[in-house]
Amino acid sequence: MRLAIVGSGAVGTSVLELAGGYGHDVVGVADSSSGAVDAAGLDPEAVRSRKHEQDTVGDGTPEDVLEADYDVLVEATPTTLGDAEPGFSHVECALERDRHVVLANKGPVAERYDDVRALEADSAGSVLFEAAVGGAIPVLSTIDDLNGQVTAARGVLNGTANFVLSRMAAEGLGYEHVLAEAQDLGVAEADPTFDVEGVDAALKCVILANVLYEDTYTLEDAEVEGIDDLPGSALELAAEDGRTIRLIGEVADGDVRVGPRLVPENGTLAVSGTLNIVQLETQHAGRLNISGRGAGGPETASAILADVGRLPSE
Repeated sequence: MRLAIVGSGAVGTSVLELAGGYGHDVVGVADSSSGAVDAAGLDPEAVRSRKHEQDTVGDGTPEDVLEADYDVLVEATPTTLGDAEPGFSHVECALERDRHVVLANKGPVAERYDDVRALEADSAGSVLFEAAVGGAIPVLSTIDDLNGQVTAARGVLNGTANFVLSRMAAEGLGYEHVLAEAQDLGVAEADPTFDVEGVDAALKCVILANVLYEDTYTLEDAEVEGIDDLPGSALELAAEDGRTIRLIGEVADGDVRVGPRLVPENGTLAVSGTLNIVQLETQHAGRLNISGRGAGGPETASAILADVGRLPSE
């Protein structure tokens, strides 16, 4: 497949670097202000060096990349809320050209799911978005393989929040101290709002609800509580009872909820560090647990490239 990548952060750069090992050529890469296109395939090292030295990926524009001759558009720009722009317009552009789209960006399928599906219905292209829910964890493909059996989902869906809660519980440290540590380690963003307020986990749950149920959901339909106001004493009290606290997202009975929940200290949902876990409730197979790295450049790129491998090729 010939790939065009929009977004040159950790995920987009990792797709660029790993695509060749999966048998694909990257013919275009764009960041927010520049683009590089080569029908014969771009040299990942040259693009990376150019970005490091000049803060641009090439001499072209992002529009040049969107108009390039590719089979699959990989949308890896930052997630935005509301109109989900510019990610949604990138999806629209590709589908109107009958190209496939693989999303890491959660915005289009969390905030404008019906619009994306309507565009897909009128296109010869398909839209896949495994990387938008749980990074490397094959959540959506597992749901698809189970062919309508999945009735509910819950789990730990944000590595930053989980790292903070794990450290607070293990070391008896305060929230602000652990958050600063997470930022120093690169586990938390400079602005961690999406993560610690539960928004990131909620967007993933909204996507799961859109996949599982007939109704359409957006972030406004989710009940969301973060961990930013959680006192360390709550974790201490939980430990006295053999329990701990995790930020749990739940999709069940048509509802979407995210918030701190008490879980058994040695239970399945008490994953530590930046690990994620998703529990799927099924009609015939019982409860399935899928755990792994929910973020990171190479990890998320592996999910993107798995989606590319699922697409029909000419």
